[in-house]
Amino acid sequence: MNDTIALLKQSGALLEGHFLLSSGRHGDRYFQCARLLMYPDRAAAALSGVVEKLKADMKAGKLKIDAVVGPAMGGIIVAYELGRQLELPALFTERDESGAMTLRRGFELEPDQNILIAEDVVTTAKSSGECARALEERGVKIAALACIVDRRASGVELAWPFYAASRLDAANWDAGECELCKKGVPLVKPGSRKF
Repeated sequence: MNDTIALLKQSGALLEGHFLLSSGRHGDRYFQCARLLMYPDRAAAALSGVVEKLKADMKAGKLKIDAVVGPAMGGIIVAYELGRQLELPALFTERDESGAMTLRRGFELEPDQNILIAEDVVTTAKSSGECARALEERGVKIAALACIVDRRASGVELAWPFYAASRLDAANWDAGECELCKKGVPLVKPGSRKF
């Protein structure tokens, strides 16, 4: 895990300030994993520990994965890299015209396939949940969730086995309770989700 944190820092992917997170919450740190993922060798290194854990659990019969799916935008490259290292197909979900997460571009999944959802950062797992619902409507099973950065606040539970390359504490608040808003610190929205 420390290697992944070092890679995040080396890549300039760890930002500090006042940020509107993809979850809608406000935070004092933002993980711009695209800055890390732009370097294929760093992406491979950052996710290699996750791949080792996934392979060990697959070999032990604790986990079955048929494909990797990442929600756009942050999960696309993570899904690709995990798929590459696991030698599995990698796909992504994206928002349709109504804003709902869906599988498009001719991607197909068979009912009863076991899917690993891949994310860059997990705070509330909102994007992962939207991705999971879109996939489960097609009859697939969500086997696990994997990410580069686990920044969940205490009490945020996940519905699936979880594999994170790193765990970093970062304050985050509901917008109405944000300590940084109360101090008048300007808010920055670096992510791609539309609110």
